[in-house]
Parts: sequence; structure tokens; C-alpha cells
Amino acid sequence: MNNIKLSVLDQSPVRKGVSASQAVQETVELARLTDQLGYTRFWVSEHHNTGSLAGSTPEVLIAHLAGQTQHLRLGSGGVMMPNHSALKVAENFRMLEAMFPGRIDLGMGRAPGTDRLTASVLNPSNQFREQDFVEQLMDLQNYFHDTAETGPVAAKIRAIPMIDTVPAQWLLSSSGQSSLFAAHFGMGFSFAHFINPVGGAQAVELYRARFTPSADLAAPEANVAIFAFCSEDEEKVMQHQAVMDHRFLQFEKGGGIVPLSYEDVKDAQYTAQDQERIRMNRRRMIVGTPEDMKAKVTSLANTYNVDEVMLVTIAEDFNDRLNSYKLMADQFQISLQ
Repeated sequence: MNNIKLSVLDQSPVRKGVSASQAVQETVELARLTDQLGYTRFWVSEHHNTGSLAGSTPEVLIAHLAGQTQHLRLGSGGVMMPNHSALKVAENFRMLEAMFPGRIDLGMGRAPGTDRLTASVLNPSNQFREQDFVEQLMDLQNYFHDTAETGPVAAKIRAIPMIDTVPAQWLLSSSGQSSLFAAHFGMGFSFAHFINPVGGAQAVELYRARFTPSADLAAPEANVAIFAFCSEDEEKVMQHQAVMDHRFLQFEKGGGIVPLSYEDVKDAQYTAQDQERIRMNRRRMIVGTPEDMKAKVTSLANTYNVDEVMLVTIAEDFNDRLNSYKLMADQFQISLQ
């Protein structure tokens, strides 16, 4: 795949010894940098009830980031639809589109982005039903295009502000199921390889095969997101790999996600079962020196048959995180058009 576009998925990670407020400010600084480097889009996530990720309200953060940048597309990676009403999502993103026309992406997910208890508090009427998600997507189209005409209630409601443009709509998936919904509704499709390294390429292929053009998207558009870390220092690459290995295991064993440093994990002992999980989880990330990373990202893009890769980079040192994105931009020679 030639001319690969690079984008960012950022979760506002709270590093060890750093406050949540500083984590959010680091997201802002990263957006400014990647805007200057020529990255295509910058998406922020929605997570709840976890102290290690400060990104809980993407629509609020997007508004600020869009005002701090000039070229990036800003979006949600994603808005977790079970937590919200379709009307409120439509109004949030219509307002963003009104303020920053042509620069807003509405990325949506079916999962709540948190535990079931927290999800039930965010939306007490949430039934976690697939049909509810489909109905929300249908409602969104009516709100964005002012086409609701059926029923005594829907015909009376319009999403405000009523504007002429529509934010780009994407469905996010880590299982592949949403590829069919994205194809049916004529939306973009993003696969979370950083969550699940299995079946993504097949999901994108199915999405392309089933895609139906919509008023907002004439041809299929897909990308893939993956954990990534690039450094010219091979020792830092090794240490980052060790920290990520431990973080994944910790989460899988119900320990939650807590900020870690290499010193915390360098002497860790792993069982044979742990080592098997580590091998599996390493498929969720790519790490290496600049030359290694260019080959690995290119291979991933070719496997998925996409021309855009979203990088999710978490690092112990913020400067290492910034440098990783700089090195990747250099390798792929991306720049402002």
C-alpha cells in the first residue's frame, strides 16, 4: 500500500506520577504536534470509571482540540452509543460541525466503554440490545438530514442547530459485527486491532463487499487502529514492550489498568500460561526502530487493504510519546498538503 496516511487515536493516558489534568493537557500538546506533522485525523476516546484514562467526554475535548489545531480532522474514537440518546449525540456533533465545518468525525461504538454497573448509571434504561443500537443509527440519519416524518413524536423533533453539512460518520468495531452496520448505512469503518488482532482484515473485506453508498459517503472508507511505539533507542523499545506485556496481563486478570513504569515490571516472573497470553497480546501492537516500524505498518495496511493506520501510543515518558509520532511522520514522509 503506497501513500499510507497516519492518524492518532488518543485515550489521554494518565502516566505514573502524573495527574489526570496533566494527561488531558498532554493530549492537547500531542494534537498540536500531529497537526503540524501532517497527520490526517485525531480521535479521542470515551472511557468511564478508570483512573488510568482521563478521556471520558470526547465531544467536549474535540471542541477544544479543534480550536487548537488547523488541519487535523477531529473526532470520537468513539462515542459509546449505549450511554447516550441519539438526539443528544446528533446535537453535540451538529454543534461541532457548525463550529468546525468539514473537520469533524463522529466515530461510534456499540460497547459502553466501561463496566456494566457504571453503564447502568450512565444510562439507566440501557438494555444492551443490538436492535437498540440499530435504531439509534437510524435516528441519527433522520436527525442529521432532517428527514424524520413518521410517528407523532419523531416528526416533531429536530436536532439543533439545523445546518447544511453532516459530520463524517464512522462505526468502530473490535469484533467485526459492526462492519455490516457500517456497510448498510454507508458509513466509514474502523477496526480496533489494538483490542482484537483476529478477524479484522476479514471484517474490512466484508464491509467493502456489502457497502451501500449513502448521501454522506459514496465509496467505502476504512482504517485500522493499533498500539504502536517507535524509538531509535532499542533499549527503550524493549522496555516499552515489557511494560505493555505486563499491562495487558494485569487487565486480563481483573487488576484494572494502573500506570506502570519499567522498574515496576522488569523483574516480573510469568507462568507458561502468562507467556502464551503475552505472545497473543503482542499481536495487538507494533514496536521497533523507525525502519522496523515502517515495514510493520506497511504490512498491516496491506493486510487490511487500507490506506490509513491510526496509531495508539502510550509511553512512560511524554517526550518519548511525542518522539514516536515524529519518527513515524518522518518515515512515511507525511506532511501538510
